[in-house]
Amino acid sequence: MTEPLPRIVFMGTPEFAVASLRALHKAGCDIAAVVTVPDRPAGRGRKITFSPVKEYALEHDLRLLQPEKLRDPGFIAVMQNLKADMFVVVAFRMLPETVWKIPPHGTFNLHASLLPQYRGAAPINHAIINGETRTGVTTFLIDSKIDTGMILLSRETEIYPDENAGSLHDRLMEIGAGLTVETAAGLFAGKLKPVPQKKIAVTRLKPAPRIFPADTVINWREPAAKVHNLVRGLSPYPGAMTLLHRGDSNLRLKILESSLIEDIREIPGFIIKTDGSRLIVSCVSGGIEILSLVPEGRKRMSGAEFLRGFDPSGWELA
Repeated sequence: MTEPLPRIVFMGTPEFAVASLRALHKAGCDIAAVVTVPDRPAGRGRKITFSPVKEYALEHDLRLLQPEKLRDPGFIAVMQNLKADMFVVVAFRMLPETVWKIPPHGTFNLHASLLPQYRGAAPINHAIINGETRTGVTTFLIDSKIDTGMILLSRETEIYPDENAGSLHDRLMEIGAGLTVETAAGLFAGKLKPVPQKKIAVTRLKPAPRIFPADTVINWREPAAKVHNLVRGLSPYPGAMTLLHRGDSNLRLKILESSLIEDIREIPGFIIKTDGSRLIVSCVSGGIEILSLVPEGRKRMSGAEFLRGFDPSGWELA
């Protein structure tokens, strides 16, 4: 006999969340409502766009809620009246206690790291930037702080040597979707025992805060491996940034793909043009070859394509 599945309110915004919503829906969970952010203007034309989660809800005729304020009494009353068994949160906003305490089976969140490490908004990026070789996903019961609640389930996976944030995002999205369904079913059936997160000294905790523009700037006086990891961890978005300058001229470059070169002994930041087809930059302890990049105002291109239209002689990397 198949075990009954819970009645759920799902909360999320980006594509990462859609995979879990889709998995819950296809598994047969009763989706009482989907909660996502209000519509906002985006892009150069400031056109109103829907979140990926809203698009899925509309396509499948699911009840949709887009509250401006999560503490609004009207929204809270609606959430109470939905009589959901649990709330499931994936890549959404921080919930007030008046919301996450509503369902009898609790509110759980899917996070793209092995908690307690990499709490915060950008766990996938920071894991790669820091050169980790393992990561995973975790489901946990939401509490009053960010990513600190009791753990329900987790799944670990390898980070491949040249994997970037985009490909790891896609793998964790699918792993997480399966874990979300397993957690919802297990929590509803009373088969999961929440456990506290491991206590780790603050000095050993690795945070995963939001990525700001200043965090994307390459320091060519870092070891080559660290520069390479920064490129991987910021690709395809927002991209690792560097500035070429000569006199009063500047050219901003977004580096999207690189490979490590060990036998380089030049001044850090020195551009090495090899046979007009390989664009190599020296760092501390080696260098990197720039495999693909986006010059400011132009489309993505390979290092070889960039060199065909640009002579780096006399230019320096900031």
